[in-house]
This record gives sequence, C-alpha cells and structure tokens, in this order.
Amino acid sequence: MANPAQLTTVMKTLADPTRRALFERIAREGEVAATGLVKGSKVSQPAISQHLKALRDAGLVTERREGRHVHYRVASKALEPLADWLDHYRAFWRERLGRLEMLLKETQR
Repeated sequence: MANPAQLTTVMKTLADPTRRALFERIAREGEVAATGLVKGSKVSQPAISQHLKALRDAGLVTERREGRHVHYRVASKALEPLADWLDHYRAFWRERLGRLEMLLKETQR
C-alpha cells in the first residue's frame, strides 16, 4: 500500500475544488503555461500561483521554465498513492462481496 504521508498529501491537496480543477485542466491539456491557467478563470493570478505551489509541493505537477514563462504538466506518477489505496480497497470489497454472495446462496438452499 502507498506511503500514508504521500497519500494524505495527495488527498488533502486535491480536496480543494479549485486546485482539483487546475489539476484536471493541466491533465487534459498536457502542458499549460501559468498565464494560460489564469485566463478564463475566475481566480486571481496570486491565488493560481498558490494553488500551483501546493500541487507542485504535493508532487502532482512539474514545471518547466521557458524564459519568463512557467509551464506545468501532471507528474507521471502523481496519482500512484491514491490509485494504490483504491486498489487495496477494491480487492477488499471484492472479497467481502464474494463471501456475502456465497453466504446468500447457502442460505437460499
């Protein structure tokens, strides 16, 4: 299972709806300049910068500098801690539901 501290950081970071929307936009567009994230947003440039810092600190995005512009893209293994955690519980519930199904079949005999 994933490192608990990493999982907590990812979940806390993505719990903020604005931050999650930024992450989703970066993931959808592949690579986005910070200035592009401000355009078309109802969030101020300083607020976008703070959200990007939180995403960067959590390891969810990486940045590439090109002159005065900073471009962001989703880190390749950004969601691994969350995916590992979900996989663990997917297996847990699959097993539990399988047992329940067997019990129901036995009681119907």
